Amino acid sequence: MTYPHTPPKVSVVMPVYNVEAYVAEAVQSVLAQTYADFELIIVDDGGQDRSIAICQGFDDPRIRIVHQTNRGLAGARNTGILAACGEYVGFLDSDDRWLPEKLALHVIHLDTNPDVGVSFCPSRFIDLHGQPMRIKQMPKLDNIVPEDIFCRNPVGNGSVPVIRREALAAIAFPHPKEWARLCYFDESLRQSEDIECWLRLALIGRVRFAGIAPALTEYRVGGGGLSAQILRQYETWQGVADRLERYAPDFAAAHVDRARAYQLRYLARRAVQLGDANMAMTLWKEAMRSSTRPLIEEPIKSAITFAAAAFGQLIPAERFAQLAGMVAGGRLVA
Repeated sequence: MTYPHTPPKVSVVMPVYNVEAYVAEAVQSVLAQTYADFELIIVDDGGQDRSIAICQGFDDPRIRIVHQTNRGLAGARNTGILAACGEYVGFLDSDDRWLPEKLALHVIHLDTNPDVGVSFCPSRFIDLHGQPMRIKQMPKLDNIVPEDIFCRNPVGNGSVPVIRREALAAIAFPHPKEWARLCYFDESLRQSEDIECWLRLALIGRVRFAGIAPALTEYRVGGGGLSAQILRQYETWQGVADRLERYAPDFAAAHVDRARAYQLRYLARRAVQLGDANMAMTLWKEAMRSSTRPLIEEPIKSAITFAAAAFGQLIPAERFAQLAGMVAGGRLVA
């Protein structure tokens, strides 16, 4: 796209695939930004519902809709990046939301810190109905090293970062089957594609990550198919570790056991939040078999995870699921 004057400062990339229940909220949260110098690139990833029709109902010249056959989340993000004209690229998944000040604060952060390539923030969690939950993310915000990204992923989720386009260009690679098309996210991954990208930015691109304190992203947490989701997420995380061993074998060898333990503990906490105590306990035990570092480094969070899983095994599963939802502070399932 050519612009009559200067291109926008920020390109916002929003993949859209069968999210008609949420996409209007996502688009509106971008249009409501207090910082107005942006373009919103909506990538139609070949869905079958009314999502794109809803997007087309917004009358704003800053919106562009790009269509493609289904490539998955990573492929849609890649398409959006290739279409982007902005100096900075922000990502918003179409079931999440941004607070109005998000872009303004990230632009200030990047403009005043030219050595920072990825600006991120904490997330607030919302349930399937868009209501705030009690679950909070309080990540490390500065002095981020690659092992922090591998073990704890301070960025948190794919709707958080605003990244310099030149930083993304430094890690671009040709698609293995379509050499004329550049990729930034690995399209062979259907989950964990974000942390895989952050690791390459840190290890290959030598990009500095830094966060700002306000929680500016609202990340939607949903239920359904819990066991399958967790197993699939762990499988894709292992795929990230396998890729890491190929291009950074010394780093992987030094950190993979600790990182696996943190990933399994995270999945155990996810299982607790969604009310599956047996799954949570299994994952917690596997985490400790991989490494006891989470127990040493974060004893309170690790102990609470174990205690919640153990308590859940002592009461009926349905009652535990109800209690988990009450403690989380939102409705995780419809």
